[in-house]
Amino acid sequence: MFELLTEKLSRVFRELRGRGRLSEKDIEAALKGIRLALLEADVNYKVVKNLLEEIKQRALGQDVMESLTPGQQVIKIVNEELIKLMGAGRRYLELDGKKPLSIMLVGLQGSGKTTTAGKVAIQLRKQGYHPYLVPVDINRPAAVDQLSKIGDEIGIPVHPSDTEQGAEAICLSALKRASEVGADLLVIDTAGRLHIDEELMEELSRMKDVIQPSEILLVADSMTGQDAVSLAKRFDEVLDITGVILSKMEGDARGERPSP
Repeated sequence: MFELLTEKLSRVFRELRGRGRLSEKDIEAALKGIRLALLEADVNYKVVKNLLEEIKQRALGQDVMESLTPGQQVIKIVNEELIKLMGAGRRYLELDGKKPLSIMLVGLQGSGKTTTAGKVAIQLRKQGYHPYLVPVDINRPAAVDQLSKIGDEIGIPVHPSDTEQGAEAICLSALKRASEVGADLLVIDTAGRLHIDEELMEELSRMKDVIQPSEILLVADSMTGQDAVSLAKRFDEVLDITGVILSKMEGDARGERPSP
């Protein structure tokens, strides 16, 4: 996805670099090319609209129109606005408070939460924490087995969740047992659904109230495309998520994986 987007934006930029002066018409043509590239990459149209408005406002400024290298100036503006859109600064996980701490991973079924839980645990271990994996998908016992297998492979303890218990009860049990296994940070793999429903959101909200997590991270399939915007908005409204993890980055936005 990113390779295709880079290629299409590069074509637009080559046109700009070849011009000694830029007219408003030239900039409009470039913006049209950028718009088309982003929409074909399945970027949400509202995001595209807001981004192009910011670029246009700056690109039509006096500094660009009178520059000796106007094409380079416009490219610089596009780069800066894309960085600002994606997040210009780096923010680390805020893991302060009474231990054991906890991180909730939330998202739809099939988004990659369970695999991501293992990857997050590995990174946290590298930072000096002693993570404890907690499977809480009581409607899908296979998810418990999957996380247990991942835990065995990476050498990180996994809570023996009882699927007969409710999600909140499992979390409370894990909090109590964490010290017994020498853990100071719970990585909680929550339940998912094929689509957002109120039952799921109510369960996640109750879990949040019970464990008071330091971070709530939404795991979103990169191939979701522009629907990811509404997905993130809904989870944020209910849970006040603190970050997003994009999974399955080897595919493209249209649900196709590259050939071997």
